[in-house]
Amino acid sequence: VIGVGNMGRGHFGYAGTKTVAICDVDKTHLAAAQADLGGGVKEYHDFRELIKSPEVDIVHIATPPHWHGLMSIEAAKAGKDIWCEKPMTRTIGEGKKVKEAIAQHGNIFRLNTWFRFKDDFYGMNVPVSKIKKLVDTGMLGWPLKVTISKHTGFDWKFYWVGKENLPEEKVPAELDYDFWLGPAPYKPYNKHRVHTTFRGYWDYDGGGLGDMGQHYMDPVQYFLGKDNESPVTVDVDAPQQHPDAVGTWRRITFTYADGCQIILDGEAKDEKAAYIEGPKGKLYRGFQSDIPDLERKLAQYPEPAPQITDFLESVRTREKFALNEINGHRSCTLVNMGLAALRLNRSLKYDSQNELFINDDAANRLIHQPMRGPWSI
Repeated sequence: VIGVGNMGRGHFGYAGTKTVAICDVDKTHLAAAQADLGGGVKEYHDFRELIKSPEVDIVHIATPPHWHGLMSIEAAKAGKDIWCEKPMTRTIGEGKKVKEAIAQHGNIFRLNTWFRFKDDFYGMNVPVSKIKKLVDTGMLGWPLKVTISKHTGFDWKFYWVGKENLPEEKVPAELDYDFWLGPAPYKPYNKHRVHTTFRGYWDYDGGGLGDMGQHYMDPVQYFLGKDNESPVTVDVDAPQQHPDAVGTWRRITFTYADGCQIILDGEAKDEKAAYIEGPKGKLYRGFQSDIPDLERKLAQYPEPAPQITDFLESVRTREKFALNEINGHRSCTLVNMGLAALRLNRSLKYDSQNELFINDDAANRLIHQPMRGPWSI
């Protein structure tokens, strides 16, 4: 496990595995991890040494997101299978390179968001697969508008807001701050920039959207059948963002080429509002609908194709995990498109095939952001 703060330690003890090595640049994290594991586990300061270890079969990456792409690629080159925390990468360009590395080396990759196979989703009280089944029948019509707001679990808009103009503080002796920064630009240390509050800073993540956006939008991508494409536009309603500290926002709208939309609406509070709207019908909380006799009609249709939801089954069979580097990159692109529009405070057009913003140099610079030396991918 690389990164044994609260998130990394929370994944110890996965059935069928043994934690043989841990890595962190904070000695207090390593000590806490040893205590959780009963001691005696091999420790590393440099993740590259852990990845080289012949004892390691699977690398679990639980660091801040500015490390996810680089570490995933290094693990792929070393022939390791990979379990990576969300968001998959901090930029679209890093996601493309992770996907390419795994295609080249044949690794199994799991992105750690499980929402697309949740049994009780968005207050719907049904599995995501049942929502997909309904969408696939065409009973709601097409195109569809999906609104993620407070009535469907959206309560994270204000999470992880950064603080502006923080004073420099002394780096704790137990933390290798330069290594913690790694490929991120150098900024003077302040405790609010690291560990549990790092998500509020653009250099490392993207606030609540970076933290939770892939959790909530990946299942929508799945049941809309959009695992192999991205939206063509993203529109934002938000105040101007600070160049360093992530702020809040009101509404983000993603529109696909066929007219389907995903809307993140932090202002809506109506619990009776529709979650999915189509030209033929609507779906509400509790899997309620304005389509008469929905359950009987739905029972006549086939179930969606099964997904592999046991990571170790994927490792054994070499069949792709349900949420892998391909569809995971696409749902992470949703997050990064939204973050780019927020940072620039304007609507953006996107070329889904070539994975570039259209006629917008500033937005495309956010796709391929430079890394601080000596780090590169």
